Amino acid sequence: MLEKVITLENVSLVDFLGADNQNIRRISAAFPGSKIVSRGNEIKIQGPAEVISRVNDILSSLIEHYHQYGAITDRDVNQYLSATSEEAEGRVLAASPDVILFGAKGGVIKAKTPNQQKLVDTVMKHDLTFTLGPAGTGKTYISVALAVRALKNKEVKKIIISRPVVEAGESLGFLPGDMKEKVDPYLRPIYDALEDMIPAEKLKFYQENKIIEIAPLAYMRGRTLNNAFVLLDEAQNTTPSQIKMFLTRMGPSAKVMVNGDRSQIDLPTRQKSGLMQALDILRDIPGIGYVEMTADDVVRHRLVKEIVQAYDKYDVAEQRREAEFKQRRHEGNDRSNGHGRAEHGRRPAELAEADLPLNHEQAL
Repeated sequence: MLEKVITLENVSLVDFLGADNQNIRRISAAFPGSKIVSRGNEIKIQGPAEVISRVNDILSSLIEHYHQYGAITDRDVNQYLSATSEEAEGRVLAASPDVILFGAKGGVIKAKTPNQQKLVDTVMKHDLTFTLGPAGTGKTYISVALAVRALKNKEVKKIIISRPVVEAGESLGFLPGDMKEKVDPYLRPIYDALEDMIPAEKLKFYQENKIIEIAPLAYMRGRTLNNAFVLLDEAQNTTPSQIKMFLTRMGPSAKVMVNGDRSQIDLPTRQKSGLMQALDILRDIPGIGYVEMTADDVVRHRLVKEIVQAYDKYDVAEQRREAEFKQRRHEGNDRSNGHGRAEHGRRPAELAEADLPLNHEQAL
């Protein structure tokens, strides 16, 4: 017999569990081969794996319902007991059009800024969307949420999420472990987002059955990505050939997002960013969506917004100084070239004595 413990967070236990835990007792009665007990803010489920999975889905749906309506009634419990997992979640989401998804612990995941909402709307309307913005604006988190929602709504059959692996200070060859262990730290933000949105057992099932794939960009070569929601994160660190390879993997039923931050390019100094080049090349193609995030969209600590703004001001000042330096150098070259041309255009008879070599008679 297996066991699972669900911890209730940000939930009134009386409103959720019911008087004398009647809601939990009703669920327990529906699964006589299992044991469901609530103690404090924890609910312990014991039973076969399929029963634990089903009870977990029911409780997750009830948590989502509670966050939407603030209470759980006998009728609600009966409806979720009789519904499939997909029907239960669909019922809650249908009543909450601004909600992208409910997290693994019942938390509401939705756009928090106008540009985040613009991103949600743009992805709904376009099969390919480019999103640019500084750190902390929710590009990755919102994108992963949209991918998970598409999978749950059966709009796609799988999710594929990729990042380029760019060495920043340390060579991969000197990091411990096999290739997966070497590249997993680069993909950690994606794992964190998925763990917020999908219960651990279900996420493990999705990954083991290749329903959710998280892989370095190099693994995309030669594939056709169809019936999938595909996300390329940190795309500013792709080379031109890499991003062209990725974009040409797009199948006829794919939804593709490309995210990047032009201020955090970790490529070698002389290497052009594939994302920046792609934006220039593809700008006039209809049917591609573009969203630009700003410091106003930062949803991390308040200092992150101020840090981003400070760096933006510094970058603008640096670009201005560089432009002024190039202009002064260009003007200096023009003056130097003009003086040279004037000297070159004078006839020998016009040359001053001091301009000629001392042995000019022998030279002539």
